[in-house]
Amino acid sequence: MKLALPCLRAFALIAVAVTAGTVVSGPAHAAAPAGRYVALGDSYTSGPLIPDQVDLNCVRSNRNYPALVARAIGSASFADVSCGGATTGDILNAGKGTLGLPVPAQISAVTAATALVTIGIGGNDIGFSGIVSACAQDGIGNPFGTPCRDRYTSGGVDALQARIAAAAPKIAAVVQAVRAAAPNARIVVVGYPTIVPDSGYGCWPTVPFAFGDVPYLRSVAKSLNAMLARTAAAGGAEYADTYTPSIGRDVCRGKSVRWVEGVVPENTAAPFHPNAAGEQGMANAVTARLAV
Repeated sequence: MKLALPCLRAFALIAVAVTAGTVVSGPAHAAAPAGRYVALGDSYTSGPLIPDQVDLNCVRSNRNYPALVARAIGSASFADVSCGGATTGDILNAGKGTLGLPVPAQISAVTAATALVTIGIGGNDIGFSGIVSACAQDGIGNPFGTPCRDRYTSGGVDALQARIAAAAPKIAAVVQAVRAAAPNARIVVVGYPTIVPDSGYGCWPTVPFAFGDVPYLRSVAKSLNAMLARTAAAGGAEYADTYTPSIGRDVCRGKSVRWVEGVVPENTAAPFHPNAAGEQGMANAVTARLAV
């Protein structure tokens, strides 16, 4: 997903220095196809700000979940082309990274010899950064009511559910393109982890979503993941659920527990993005899927 830059600007006055992330241990080895592994995706895949950053244009970490999966499965050939800000369009077409430098189409890394492809995409297709920024700004002055839900459901149509539905054929096109490029590859679509708590009404003002908006944002996240799972299955791909294992590790939890940072990160990661523990947790979910 894109970095929530408008949100960063809105809360610049309360920003504080971040500290090193916590890593939780994962499986030493998992069953997986032997051969080339290619990781495609957005910033939830690339791991922005998590040290060490190995590609500043794509804000890519060497401790993101693809790198951890590659180590766990003992991949002899590994290509991580995930890039912060990527949409489904950036999987299939050349684009630009965070620094504005050119980035090849991610699909170009997938070859006929590829044995495994993970795909973490879709959040930017529904406008993740703008949603986070708008909902935080709606709630920062007043924790009561449902200003964010009202914003996106005015006129009787839920705009975010419509965006999720519109993204489904784009995800399907990515899966189809990967299958065409690597006919024998195992394809795993990776879902998004828990951001707001899976129950309750959040933790305003630490994370300034209005109390009534937290259930709405939770439903949006679940709908996005459900769409990804359905679309993966329809395209003959698999789905790695990262939401379920991240329940109780949301933005409202303590520094040593959370997998996703809030407005002001306490672990070294981007706001509203997985930290090092979160990337490890996502890697564990992928390797568990591969072991099935």
